[in-house]
Amino acid sequence: QVRLVESGGGLVQAGGSLRLSCAASGSIFSIYAMGWYRQAPGKQRELVALMSTSGSTNYADSVKGRFTISRDNDKNTVYLQMNTLEPEDTAVYYCYADLKVVRGTDPMHYWGKGTLVTVSS
Repeated sequence: QVRLVESGGGLVQAGGSLRLSCAASGSIFSIYAMGWYRQAPGKQRELVALMSTSGSTNYADSVKGRFTISRDNDKNTVYLQMNTLEPEDTAVYYCYADLKVVRGTDPMHYWGKGTLVTVSS
């Protein structure tokens, strides 16, 4: 069984910073992409940032220059440093991982339960 557990959400004022962490655990053979999505009230879930095992990244235009994704492959952990937060960043942030649990099978998508980030104006 694979678990993705997020931490680091909370309430912050506009202009502030937060750092999210997500650790993957369980029966994991290999992890490919890891990253973050978010879902604001009344909106669809959207990509925030994604990082491959090689370190290539993909960011939503709305967070470029403010958010930085990083990962520790030895710890199966991905981080999201969020700076200069805006009220529009308020959302539940979900950890995502594309991974294999068994050698020779196709990678599958896994999600964490989410952590709430609230940015007050």
